[in-house]
Order: sequence, then structure tokens, then C-alpha cells
Amino acid sequence: MSSSEPQEPSAPSSEPPSSDQSISKKAAKKEAMKQEKLRRRQETALASAASKLAVDEEDPLAGNYGDIPMEELQSKTPVDPSRWTRVENLEKSLEGKHVMIRGRAQALRPVGKKMAFLVVRESGFTVQCLVQAQQDLVSVQMVKYAAALSRESVIDVEGLVSVPSEPIKGATQQVEVQVRKLYCVSRALPTLPINLEDAARSEAEIEKALQAGEQLVRVNQDTRLNFRVLDLRTPANQGIFSIQSQVENAFRQFLLSEGFRQIHTPKLIAGSSEGGAAVFRLDYKGHPACLAQSPQLHKQMAICADFGRVFEIGPVFRAEDSFTHRHLCEFTGLDVEMEIKKHYFEVMDIVDRLFVSIFDSLNQNCKKDLAAVAYQYPFEPLKYLRQTLRLTYEEGVQMLKDAGVEIEPFGDLNTEAERKLGQLVLEKYGTEFYILYRYPLAVRPFYTMPCYDNPQYSNSFDVFIRGEEIISGAQRVHNAEMLEKRAESCGIDVKTISTYIDSFRYGAPTHGGFGVGLERVVMLFCGLNNIRKASLYPRDPLRIAP
Repeated sequence: MSSSEPQEPSAPSSEPPSSDQSISKKAAKKEAMKQEKLRRRQETALASAASKLAVDEEDPLAGNYGDIPMEELQSKTPVDPSRWTRVENLEKSLEGKHVMIRGRAQALRPVGKKMAFLVVRESGFTVQCLVQAQQDLVSVQMVKYAAALSRESVIDVEGLVSVPSEPIKGATQQVEVQVRKLYCVSRALPTLPINLEDAARSEAEIEKALQAGEQLVRVNQDTRLNFRVLDLRTPANQGIFSIQSQVENAFRQFLLSEGFRQIHTPKLIAGSSEGGAAVFRLDYKGHPACLAQSPQLHKQMAICADFGRVFEIGPVFRAEDSFTHRHLCEFTGLDVEMEIKKHYFEVMDIVDRLFVSIFDSLNQNCKKDLAAVAYQYPFEPLKYLRQTLRLTYEEGVQMLKDAGVEIEPFGDLNTEAERKLGQLVLEKYGTEFYILYRYPLAVRPFYTMPCYDNPQYSNSFDVFIRGEEIISGAQRVHNAEMLEKRAESCGIDVKTISTYIDSFRYGAPTHGGFGVGLERVVMLFCGLNNIRKASLYPRDPLRIAP
């Protein structure tokens, strides 16, 4: 991000480059040469693969296989997509039927010159396909073509469904396709940066192999994220992002059923929405601006505009230098704001029922996805109550003190204290999902309403899963004068949020709300050890690509 202040153009330096700069240039040149060598190797490999995949024009059955010409892939002829059968729908009831499928060549195994097995994958489902030379149906050249396909190439397969007498161990579908036609839609590089079999391997498998004296490849996190488009193809990742989709869908559907309205607020704003230094600043047509740390200000303004109950699902930006397992510089926020009649417990009631509904939805509708995640990243199902446990902050602090953990009475809980309290709550109440409310005012944002009976505390709450905070919420200050004082005390320039504060001068309902990170919900529900696993393309202090 560029600075909010204009920068003077720097004059060319007359000094010779430093030794550090020289080393940097040498390293860049070396890296460029390395990439050029890699490119040449890949071109050579592609050329070699192309020669192997060349169709023998003298083969009378040459029309039954080969690479689909580019012009045919440029939307040349409309075709009914229902001609293709999804791999997940290949069942024993289709025995003897002719089908056409499209997917990736996950595995290839030639058996002599007249037979080859293909495993075709589509959206996490796999089917075994047999290419076997048969007179007037399948040529030896076609078998050779199939065996030379590169893994992860996109292919079309046409053939007959059969049911083998023995169970198929290497595929999810318990049928086999006897291939009659085989076409390549898009050819993958012969050698991929990461092997999907390695990327899908669990730590348990790696450790078991080590104990047996065998060393298996472990794909580290940075490598996964560098080649994320390949990493995302693993069964666990397919499951993670199906679960994420279901969380968002369940969140939306529950709130719509409760009379909430979805809104979309601006992400370019004039002033900080949360206060503090963790904000991305930029120049907006000559004016200082920043990326919204949350939709907080505008969702409150929507309540002042008589929207009653609102929610938003959208990007949130935090410029904090947090190199932890649970922080990102950009994440998807699930935000809610609503009028309250008498007490901020009305907001907590929504949180309670909303998240029990989401958890139930995941357990009912994502069984296969949860199993796929658990296979690579084992976890215990989340323990939660039908009516969510609520404890005051003071009660939580007392539980920690009784366990020998000292906490400042008006300070915030650090990560270790949160985890310890989660453990204590699980042992005492049998739940990993609970609400802690009535936090000290000093650790809450400027727009948080103080408690009526003790201004050192606030009408606020946090919600925890497996000992980690996922939700912050509160009753908001709806009085303009009080809001100005609170903002100033938190070091916020009131002029930058004047339109926000002014919206409370025209009559504002009592209201409250909360915000939660979508990725953090998925991470903790699935017991993942790093939030980057639950972010499609993570953005953290060190990563802005891919």
C-alpha cells in the first residue's frame, strides 16, 4: 500500500552500488537463470510427451482418441452438457450403459502393450477406467496413447459401465468404465511442482513409513501455498472449502429466516473503523484513506437508517504484523448488527441459536467432506451444547485463578489463558463452544457501550471454539456525544469519522452486533492447526501471491 502522504521522487544516486545490492543483483540473476533452465526442461518434456501422444494416422480407429483441437475448445459447437455423467453418479445401476465423463487423469498404470488402467477424478470422486485392445473397438495405439497421458491432464472418456466381481480399492466408485473413446482436453506438464499423492498424505502415514524404514515426501506449507492451485485439488482441501461454503450458506439462511437483510458496505473508507495502527493506508485521489478493518461503522449507520437487522459477508483487512497460526491480513468477515429492545443478551441469543444451527448443518450435510478432512488432518468432532454456555469475564478469570493462572482483572486474555480456560470449561461443562461476556471496557473498541453499574466493564462478549476466540460482539454506543469522547480516548481523529458520528445525531435505536472470521470458524470446527489451511489464497505479512 502506498503512504497516505505524497512522496517526493528520489534523485538518481551517484554512489556506487553497495555490496548488499551487488549480492542482491547476483541472487536475482541466479534465480532468473534457474527459472530459464526450468522452463527449457519443461518445454523439452512437453515436446517429448507430445511425440508419445501423437496419434497414428494409419490406425483405422484413430478417430477414437487424441488431443481435442483448440478450435473445438473455443466454443465452436453448442453441445448439451447433460451428455456428460458426473463421476459421483457412476453407480452399479448404470451397468451396461454408455457414459461420457470428464475429469483428471489421477493415475495411469499400463499393463503390457494391450492394456492400461486410468483413474479419473472429478470433484473428489474417482472411477477406474480400463483401456484394453479389442478388435474394431480399441487399438493398441490407443492403449499406448492412454499410457502416455500425463497425470492431472483433463480428459474425456466414453465407454460402457461394468461391475467388477472384486471391490475396487483405488477409487471411490465401485464400477469400472470399459473405455471406447479417449480424448485429451488439456494436457498437464509431465512433471508437476508437487505430487498430489504426496500433498494428500497424512502425518500419520509419514510417521508409519518412517518407523518401517521408508521415507515419504512431506510437502511443507510454503510449497503448498506457492502451488496452491495444485494443493487445492487434494481430497482434504476439497472438503475444507465445501465446509466453508456450507458455513457461509447456513449463516445466510439462518439470518434471512430471522428477518435480517444482507447489505454490502464500502471497503475504502476515510478513517479507521476499529482504531489502532493495524490499518492499510492509501492515497485516494489525493486524500488519505484506508481499507476497512471491518464493516462496523457502516453496518451501524444502516441501523440508524432503519434497516432493523442487517448482516454482511465480505473482505476484512488488518495490517497487523501477526505471524501466528490464526491471523491473516485479509479474511472473510461474517458481520451482524441489529436493534435491541432492552438488553444486549438479545444479540447473544442470536449468536447462540445461529452457531448451533451452523454446527448442526455441517454435521448433517458435510459428512463426506468432514471425513476427507479428518483422514489427512485427524480431529475430534466439536463438543457443543443445545443451549450455549455463558460465563461472565469475572467468572472466567476466577476459574483461571483457581487453576493457578494469574490474570489482570481489567486486562485481556492472552492466547495461553484462552486455551487454558477452554480446557477448564470442557472439563467442567463438557463443551468446547461457549460465550464469555461483560469484558473490561479498556480492552474493547471505542464504540462499545460501558456497563450501567460499573464503567470499568462493558456490555460486550467474546465467543470461543476449542479454546480460541472466534467472535467479538457488544452493545454499541448510540449517543453521539458519548461516542465522540470514547473515540478521542482511543486516539481516533474524530474528523475522519464525522459522518459516522453524525448519523447518531438524527435519532438512533439501541443496537448491538458481532463479527466473526469465516476462516477461523472452519479452522476451529475442523481442528486445523493453521488458518492458512482454511483460506483459499492466504494473505499474511509475508504473502501476497498467488
